[in-house]
Amino acid sequence: MKRIVILISGRGSNMEAIVRSCAEQGWAAQVVAVIANRPAAAGLAYAAERGIATAVVDHQLHARRADFDAALAHAVDSFAPDLLVLAGFMRILGAPFVQRYQGRMLNIHPSLLPAFPGLHTHQRALEAGCKAVGATVHFVTPELDHGPIVMQSVVPVRPADDAAALAARVLATEHTIYPLAARWFIEDKLRVANGLVTQTDGASQVLL
Repeated sequence: MKRIVILISGRGSNMEAIVRSCAEQGWAAQVVAVIANRPAAAGLAYAAERGIATAVVDHQLHARRADFDAALAHAVDSFAPDLLVLAGFMRILGAPFVQRYQGRMLNIHPSLLPAFPGLHTHQRALEAGCKAVGATVHFVTPELDHGPIVMQSVVPVRPADDAAALAARVLATEHTIYPLAARWFIEDKLRVANGLVTQTDGASQVLL
């Protein structure tokens, strides 16, 4: 039974999607802990109600990023995860932390990477005149939002869309592709070579 630890900063809707999928689909895995960098993160209550261990590593209590990263790594390691999942975790992690979990840490970003890394992705996509947007599940590397891509969703842009409407439709697809990508990892169905990820069963890595 493999062990999953999820990092959140807020509600953690992607965390909820992964917890539900793991339980309902009978993965050979268990979400053993949800860790937040904000004590008020709403997702902590969701996890606790389902018997999942929770912890808080408050970034505001650490003056330096390296100190926060070290405290976070200590908390993560106490749960001995096979997979570390970032689900709306709004802190940039330093290279030593990322390298500690290299190859077993996933993130999801609300754009079709490598387009629009960072913040305000939907507004930037609209301003660029994009006709389609989406989300990307990727392995985390020290370069922000640039790790090997596991899966992407594609969402058409409608004429009346604003950033909020677009974000809502993209988020709905995230709740499908992130649990699927995590399950592939758990089932050892992902291979990474030369920065490219393949699904060993030949399943589509794009949700249209």
